Amino acid sequence: MKIAIVKLSALGDIVHAMVVLQYLKNIEVDWIVEERFKEILEHNPHIKKVHCVNLKNNRKNILKEYKKLKSLQKYDLVIDLQGLIKSAVVSKIVGKKVIGFGKNSLREKLAHLFYNKSFEIDYTKNVIERNVELICKALQIKNPDISKKSPFLYSSLKSKIAPVLLVVVGSSWESKIYPKERFVEVINALGVETYLSWGNKKEFEDAKFISSKTEAKILPKMNLNELKSIIANSDLVIGADSGPTHMAWGLNRASITIFGSTPSYRNTYTTKINKTVDCGKIVNARKLNKNDFCITKIEAKEIVKIAKGLLYAR
Repeated sequence: MKIAIVKLSALGDIVHAMVVLQYLKNIEVDWIVEERFKEILEHNPHIKKVHCVNLKNNRKNILKEYKKLKSLQKYDLVIDLQGLIKSAVVSKIVGKKVIGFGKNSLREKLAHLFYNKSFEIDYTKNVIERNVELICKALQIKNPDISKKSPFLYSSLKSKIAPVLLVVVGSSWESKIYPKERFVEVINALGVETYLSWGNKKEFEDAKFISSKTEAKILPKMNLNELKSIIANSDLVIGADSGPTHMAWGLNRASITIFGSTPSYRNTYTTKINKTVDCGKIVNARKLNKNDFCITKIEAKEIVKIAKGLLYAR
């Protein structure tokens, strides 16, 4: 059986979807993704081929992208794990038989019009469980025990850097970023070898501030292939609700994800080694408020306590 999975973006969302791959037996899987995220999927033995599109900044060349998608080999089934109108359109271009989330399970409800079959799976449910449930319903396979998953991110590199603590400085929204001053408190309280990961100019400036107040070392700008290798070597990863922090879960490395304006119950999977800290309030997954900066009220000591427990348990 030949299928295509459509999950175009973003980094953390793709990681949350990739867990499904290890449960697909005797199935050939291609993956369609935005070009800037292709490296997170590369080197995965469960993926036959990664197909890239460039929809975000390619409106002028939409016909070219259409032809590229139309030229792909035909699939027995296309599964849209994104659930947006653009991903539903991509799915329909690629295959005749498309499966996705039901109308009431979508943020962009019109997406369901492009599906041949859909399944209602509560939108507010944990996103990882949603992805796995949709795949299992689509392929009529038994729901697995996600807590027993294998690591599923692969790199062609083996970094010599092995942080005791890796701090992910930034995130995609300002209200999802934990204050740099609090990170200083966390790092100094733990007193272990620490490296700082960053992804843009603003995050680099924050990393420099943190480094100037601590013994933490700033990593160079890395691609996703390099970052996978560093995270795989880390004893503990601490960061906000962001792709690199979620990669720790994907690699079975200990992590603490700090949540503010996004829901912790939905946006990650907690285990004995993967913990969360949040603002202590219920966040409506359908009505996210990017101006909610409650993350700034989370005390460093909350994170330090959990971190010590994870580090001492090594």
